[in-house]
Amino acid sequence: MIIRRAEEKDMDGMNRLLTQVLLIHHHGRPDLFQGGQKKKYTDEQLRKIIHDDNTPILTAVDEQGEVLGYAFCVFKQYVNDNILTDIKTLYIDDLCVDEKIRGQKIGKLLYEEVLRYAREAGCYNVTLNVWSCNEPAMRFYEKCGLKPQKVGMEVIL
Repeated sequence: MIIRRAEEKDMDGMNRLLTQVLLIHHHGRPDLFQGGQKKKYTDEQLRKIIHDDNTPILTAVDEQGEVLGYAFCVFKQYVNDNILTDIKTLYIDDLCVDEKIRGQKIGKLLYEEVLRYAREAGCYNVTLNVWSCNEPAMRFYEKCGLKPQKVGMEVIL
């Protein structure tokens, strides 16, 4: 297995995993997330993300080039903000390992590569959001050493 920047040839594999993530969210919050075989991005949107250095996607692929997992990332920085410092952050928008091969440390290796990538890019921190209904993901991130930074709250009317 290798971890590298995503390429257009990875799109089918990434779309397959994006659907898996959507279904996890749909099962946890069907009031917010649609079910079925929806796609988070059109192929055109995904191509644009792949080629944008501000939104790097790291993919774990096997020897045949099959996508095993990915980490969609976004660089964020608030320069000259009234209250925030100018730190550079790498935000993990989405991290997924194929449900058929979870538990083989691929997610941990992807996360460690995100950290390396962020350090090389001069980032101060790595952040992400996780839905509270996705308890396995919360446990995974806690095992990786992440701690809550802020908590989103809601009331359903």
